[in-house]
Amino acid sequence: MNNEKLLHVLKQHAHNIEGNEGYWSFQINEIAFMCLTDKLHNRMRIIAPITEADDLTDAQLSLCMEANFHTTLDIRYAISDGILWSAFIHPLKELTEHQIEDALSQVYSSVKTFGSTYSSGSLSFLTEEERKFRLN
Repeated sequence: MNNEKLLHVLKQHAHNIEGNEGYWSFQINEIAFMCLTDKLHNRMRIIAPITEADDLTDAQLSLCMEANFHTTLDIRYAISDGILWSAFIHPLKELTEHQIEDALSQVYSSVKTFGSTYSSGSLSFLTEEERKFRLN
């Protein structure tokens, strides 16, 4: 993958794309996204803001951390610059078109499910309590 191919894939799935090579903002439905790349360090991020970090309750923060372990697949809830983000981070060169499409879907889902299921999709890993319940 490179920036040109990445932008081509983004244009297939997003609208209102603005920015320059390696830094784009765009929308999918009502969700605002950004995509940032660093060719020198072979990194790429697709991120979407969720809320101000100061507005998070302790319970929400705890649920985000649990979700990072159980219900978010390839994305993570993360705080930077006072904002809670949904973030997909991956090496740029090794990235495939399918992974970009999946990343967009997971970031979108994790923003939409913040405050409810805190999920990036339909797959989740079971908690210890759920495993015990299902094994009995």
